[in-house]
Amino acid sequence: MSELFYCTECSSTNDEIAQVLLYPESNFVGLYTFNQTKGKGQYGNTWNSAIGQNLAYTLAVKTESVTHSDFMFNYYTAIAVQSYLANLTEKIVKIKWPNDIILKNKKIVGILIEKKKINNKNYFIIGIGINILQEKFDEITNAGSLLTQTGNRYELKKFTEDFHDYLIEKLKNIPKDGNILDKFNSNLFKKDEISVFEMQNSRQNGIIKNADENGRIWIDLEESGLQSFYHKEIKLLY
Repeated sequence: MSELFYCTECSSTNDEIAQVLLYPESNFVGLYTFNQTKGKGQYGNTWNSAIGQNLAYTLAVKTESVTHSDFMFNYYTAIAVQSYLANLTEKIVKIKWPNDIILKNKKIVGILIEKKKINNKNYFIIGIGINILQEKFDEITNAGSLLTQTGNRYELKKFTEDFHDYLIEKLKNIPKDGNILDKFNSNLFKKDEISVFEMQNSRQNGIIKNADENGRIWIDLEESGLQSFYHKEIKLLY
């Protein structure tokens, strides 16, 4: 059963999604709002969103529907969001490892995937925040929106409904791991470019080589050579 619910205001769509998973067979159920007051990001970070300008969206997918590892599912979700926005905008859209979406060097999407047991069923809870119409981001210098990066205004409700349908279609037809990894790496932000990285209070130049099937990023550092990192062990400065 696939449905999409609208909430005029909520603290976090990832938290509120449990309220609309009403039946044991509920799967691919979405919840969205344009007024999220306490959005969550990766690893305890917050996701702040201007009222009536951006989308906070969550999709609940039964874990039994997914045969891939958590890392592969995370990668493929990012690929699905990236491909939707690339098709919509006809621009080059990249994935900043592990799952931020970048358009013209600005972050326009954040993704948070959690696992939760709801009504005795296990779900992937996919939270996606998309900056759509916001124009000012104050101190957040690396943030942007579809409007700031393309000049185009999108009607929020239609955008959400189209995105919901597209994401479900993609997640119901997940390809093999090798295809996912190839697609993820071919769209990886700053891949094969000299960039600056921050780790343990020091900075080094380096080149992103690839992401692997275990969720790690491989970077050829100027001083330390080729090394792999998990999320939060290294930060790309851009």
